[in-house]
Amino acid sequence: MKRIVIVAAAVAVTAGGTAAAVSATANASAPGTAGTVAAPGIAWGACETTGPDDPMAKAECAQVPVPLDYRKPGGRKISIAVSRFKHTDTKDYQGVLFVNPGGPGASGLAYAPALARWLGGAGHAKTAAKYDIIGFDPRGVGSSKPALSCDPNYSDPIRPDYVPGSAKEEKVWIARSKKYAQDCAKRFGWLLPHMRTTDAARDIETIRGLLGQQKISWYGFSYGTYFGATYATLFPRRVHRMVLDGNVNPKTVWYDSQLEQDKAFERNMKSWWAWTAKYDGLFHLGATEKAVEAAYYKARTAAKKAPIGGKIGPDELDDIVLSAGYNTGYYIPFAQALSQWVNGKDPSGLLGWLNAGGEDNGFAVYNAVQAADAKWPRDWRTWHRDAVKLYKQGYRFNTWSNVWFNAPIAFWPFQGGPALKLNGRHAPGMLLVQSTQDAATPVAGGLEMHKVFPASRLVFEVGGKTHANTLNGNACLDDKVAAYLDSGALPESHRGPDALCKAVPELNDPDPTAASAKAAGAVAGKDLPVGRP
Repeated sequence: MKRIVIVAAAVAVTAGGTAAAVSATANASAPGTAGTVAAPGIAWGACETTGPDDPMAKAECAQVPVPLDYRKPGGRKISIAVSRFKHTDTKDYQGVLFVNPGGPGASGLAYAPALARWLGGAGHAKTAAKYDIIGFDPRGVGSSKPALSCDPNYSDPIRPDYVPGSAKEEKVWIARSKKYAQDCAKRFGWLLPHMRTTDAARDIETIRGLLGQQKISWYGFSYGTYFGATYATLFPRRVHRMVLDGNVNPKTVWYDSQLEQDKAFERNMKSWWAWTAKYDGLFHLGATEKAVEAAYYKARTAAKKAPIGGKIGPDELDDIVLSAGYNTGYYIPFAQALSQWVNGKDPSGLLGWLNAGGEDNGFAVYNAVQAADAKWPRDWRTWHRDAVKLYKQGYRFNTWSNVWFNAPIAFWPFQGGPALKLNGRHAPGMLLVQSTQDAATPVAGGLEMHKVFPASRLVFEVGGKTHANTLNGNACLDDKVAAYLDSGALPESHRGPDALCKAVPELNDPDPTAASAKAAGAVAGKDLPVGRP
């Protein structure tokens, strides 16, 4: 499936806190990375920062050695980069709160101070003050050592068209995907078998012990819900509180998840096109959803022959606007940028969102974790058949791009899995939050996770189209999260979802004609790094 990392617009947490990868040799000097090597008990030190205004200046950082292979605890070690934003409320101290932004493959080091800011911004600074908030880069990610990288230039623009117009074009992508898998095996074959989510969960257990804590709390977004649920399955007695926002469907890990995403993203992209048509007087891209869709695909076709601004081909254009399917905060800026190009041949707006490439850490870890976690089809005919079927059914936008984002796994050096069977029988009450029109983790995931963890409570954001949307301006959601983190308070149990919150209209369907439109476009969500979905 497409990487299920939180996607939000606005500024990055910090220059060093983005999801961008650094090589294993560059870690020591990269801004915002954790440079202090921890001894047992964790010897915290200053985080490397870009300056006094960097939020990481108020956090502590370390590297924590962990076993590569937990079956051989005395064997080879790797290290996990961790950060800590310390509590200030000693009277009502609640212990440690780990936060994971998703992925697999997203850096979480900067999320320790970030989560405190988001809670404060939602009116719950007192809640944040009760916890030592722990950010971290999971094994293989970012500032952890080593940082997985197979071909840093793999996703550089301009790439072959995702949607193959012929068997020859499909074979080009197959060859690219196969070579990427081979490059991963050559460079990190010793690490790849130990990239399961269960390995990462055991890393958290190691860190818990070194922190001297009997239990941990967890705030997981997107893939971070599956990560947290894995920890709760393996170590249920070690869980204090757990918030899971934007839930992975445990029944579809992982191949089937991408197929369900393709359907959900088609719906959400049509929602964006329909919204754009509503404001045709402003954007001039068409007065109906179909007209805007046609205008988009016309621009996409033209970009294959003459890349936009010389840098944006059809794939790059798809990658940019796909984020509108993740987060409605992108509606305004992307409609503006597309309008500038279609109507004025001004590429500057789209170029401002282009991923220039040059690193593949997130992509490498994404493939490595999912390849190790579960069994995937190894016969390319299965991938081809499913993609052709979905595309013919009308799921055009995301189907083939999703195929190629996962395709290296078809040629991975080993067959992964079987997937861990999640078991919440002994887990405490957890708070699950799910937007009903989330495309990256469709609504069925929340319902299934609720079944797996019988003591949990599930909150629906009804009509919400933004992925993993807590601490993003919906007070109904945010207040429930804060109440739970404060005291463990959960909604009363009901059949299906246990509580309902309506999506906030001005956030879910922003008005570009409003006086605050400029601000809405600039602050499209939590101040998170924007990762390639």
